Amino acid sequence: MSRRVRSIMALTLALALLVSVMGLGGCKKADEDTGGSTEPTGDMQMGGTFNFYIAEPAFIDPYNLQESEGTQVGQAVFDSLVAFDPLTSEVVPAAAESWEANDDASVWTFHLVPGAKFHDGTPVTAADFKYAWERICAPANESEVSYHLAVVKGFDEMQDETATELSGVKAVDDDTLEVTLQYPFADFAYVVGHPALAPVPMAAVEADSAAFSEKPIGNGPFMMAEPWNHDQYIKLVKFDDYYGDEPYVDGIDFKIFTDQDTAFLEFQAGNVDFVPIPTGQIQSTVDQYGESPDGYTVNPGEQVSLGGEQAIYYLLMNNIDPVLKDVKVREAISLAINRQAICDTVFEGTRVPASSIVPPGIVGQTEGDWQYAKYDVEEAKKILADAGYADGAGLPSIKLEYNTGSGHEDILQLVQNDLKAVGIESELVGTEWAQYLDKLSEKTYQVGRLGWIADYPIMDNFLYPLFLSTSADNYSNFSDSAVDSKLSEARQTTDEADRLALYQEISKTIGDQASVVPMFYYRHTRVASDRVNDGIFSPNGLFYFDKVWLSQD
Repeated sequence: MSRRVRSIMALTLALALLVSVMGLGGCKKADEDTGGSTEPTGDMQMGGTFNFYIAEPAFIDPYNLQESEGTQVGQAVFDSLVAFDPLTSEVVPAAAESWEANDDASVWTFHLVPGAKFHDGTPVTAADFKYAWERICAPANESEVSYHLAVVKGFDEMQDETATELSGVKAVDDDTLEVTLQYPFADFAYVVGHPALAPVPMAAVEADSAAFSEKPIGNGPFMMAEPWNHDQYIKLVKFDDYYGDEPYVDGIDFKIFTDQDTAFLEFQAGNVDFVPIPTGQIQSTVDQYGESPDGYTVNPGEQVSLGGEQAIYYLLMNNIDPVLKDVKVREAISLAINRQAICDTVFEGTRVPASSIVPPGIVGQTEGDWQYAKYDVEEAKKILADAGYADGAGLPSIKLEYNTGSGHEDILQLVQNDLKAVGIESELVGTEWAQYLDKLSEKTYQVGRLGWIADYPIMDNFLYPLFLSTSADNYSNFSDSAVDSKLSEARQTTDEADRLALYQEISKTIGDQASVVPMFYYRHTRVASDRVNDGIFSPNGLFYFDKVWLSQD
């Protein structure tokens, strides 16, 4: 998602993700050695309900799928034009059976699967994609994920309200969607794989948009059984008229708990099939339930997923805060933090300190390109003194903010201790997730935590949404006109090597300004029950329900 990561899940990715797409015939080629297989391992059984833990989502309606929990639900209810192979991240067909781009990748044509239906029985057409995308881009809807479509012709006009439609999106006929971009973008096939860009049935939305947001009508393998029961559960059942392969399970119960410890207790009691492992219990859980050989695929006796993720855990610093607008203060904070100690203490060594905002496994990532993303107490003290705060004297106490119920307090307490060691006083402030996001949006925080999982596995997805000055997800309030220009230039560069070089330059420039604090790369720390077979929790932090099956008693 961009997906903000609410829970403490996972880290460094060892899969070699793919290069740019021109997608003739439908999908981009992966490296030959994928390191895994999505083929089932045994005699599959049909039936059963998969009980899956999530925290309370922010949204489950595609127009605002913006974080990990809501996106997990949306990915089961909706199909976008393309999807990602759950192990290789290869772009594969979904609602579009094939696609092609013109020579400079400025015009893309997607050919939809004929005969696909929404859960209410109405046909899925190209016009439904156009409507869904324009719904996201309409300022009145206040979507926080509209930036996914910023490259599409007509986006800017919709944002300044001089137009009510995306002029670059055309339903050529019911099964053909043509998308004209504002400039060439060779990575566009990745973008349309995001669950937020799925189609929605216009009639149902227009009839009652509030009801639709509580019980979305999708085109995916599972449909809502009833409206979202907030803070309790979200129930899905198999959609019998799905155009794709029939899932093995009859349904998914997304069980909502306020904290991960409660969820784990429910797992131990046999009431939940897939949960995060609480802090301090990773190795004991591996010893009890066994570890997945590839880190992603779970089966009985191989139930713990510790694979690397396309994700980064980082600390936001409000660059317009009266104290933190001083780059030297930001540099000192970043240098003061002992990331390795946090990885060892909180995560039992299953995570790796981050020295870049872009995680390993994303093509073009350069480890160590953020010069202040390291532990150096003496340098932190020197820089703090240079800023006029020798030993922290005169520096106001800083608020370290986090969302409650997901284990972040343990991390922030260690950060608090590290800051105190160089003279920086701080206090911890915990807030429920939705209110926490409000604080970030309203710019009323100083230092806060956030995670970011790749919406699509390209460098652009870690740089454009997080640091473009006008992006809704730029919670650090970082602003650099030169970076804005370079991001635009990189998107328009069709030569892959040149494009990656530009992104590498951009990443270093942002890091040199200590805009945020990269902390560590995520690694899965999840466990499945012994009735889960061929379940895949992918590098992009989503569980894939289409092939999983449950052992029946």
